[in-house]
Amino acid sequence: MNILITGGTGLIGRAFIKQFDSHHYTVLSRSKLGASNKTTALPEQVTLIHSLDHLQNLDLFDAVINLAGEPIIDKRWSAKQKQVIRDSRWLLTQQLVTLFENSESPPAVFLNGSAIGVYGDRGAQDLTESFPVEVCDFPTQLCLGWEDIAQKASPHTRVVLLRTGIVLASSGGALAKMLLPFKCFLGGRIGHGEQYMSWIHYQDHIHAMQHVLLEKTISGAVNLVAPDAQKNSAFTKALAASLNRVAILPVPKKVMQVLLGESACLLLDSQKVVPEKLLDTGFRFKFNTLKLALDDLLSSSAS
Repeated sequence: MNILITGGTGLIGRAFIKQFDSHHYTVLSRSKLGASNKTTALPEQVTLIHSLDHLQNLDLFDAVINLAGEPIIDKRWSAKQKQVIRDSRWLLTQQLVTLFENSESPPAVFLNGSAIGVYGDRGAQDLTESFPVEVCDFPTQLCLGWEDIAQKASPHTRVVLLRTGIVLASSGGALAKMLLPFKCFLGGRIGHGEQYMSWIHYQDHIHAMQHVLLEKTISGAVNLVAPDAQKNSAFTKALAASLNRVAILPVPKKVMQVLLGESACLLLDSQKVVPEKLLDTGFRFKFNTLKLALDDLLSSSAS
């Protein structure tokens, strides 16, 4: 397949390209310098571009994967930063939708990024793809707006919305940020620890992407999470055990809110997400429990 992929130099994009190297990729990267450094390990069948402006349509591509976006948790959510986060997703997605509309032979499938933040804070409710969603905070506004724009391409292609959970990888992503305090015996539950964390091993994530790319019956929202959501207290204990540590220093909710401001909701909200569409269409998780995932990723880190 000839695939256009935005955000292809990020954690998931690079892993997908490396794993499925039989495809040819045209990779859009926002940063020329960053992209040139990150693509040194990519296969030869990668063409790097820095803008979509030279494209009049998408007729040359069989599929489009849109993963690009400003990191959501790296900076405090000032009004200006919120706009940067929205624009980095919404404007590029609208540009892709316009290219779909201009295509005589558009790509057969459009995988568009999203996140489980679309569900909001839902306690212990099981959240399948059919669960009703509404705007109640910045993450829900961001994801719903992103999904609504992507769905405008549905008259021209099969649209799949990748509602991604916490991606676990041995380098980069959320897990890398957690490791240092735990290795220093400073890790512990966040807030009351009863909030559910819905996670996925990065290998299952990229294989799920390949699954929905090829499975023509799948469209609309797809929950990219493992079928083993865990409460934060259980997650932190499992992480500590994988590192031969103990989780003894909880971080109170108010401390998280002081440190992170409004974005603390990403760590304090509860989302017990169920990957119903993946399971119903025969996808098999290699790492379907948190222990399996952490043991695989951290076996060389427990020291």
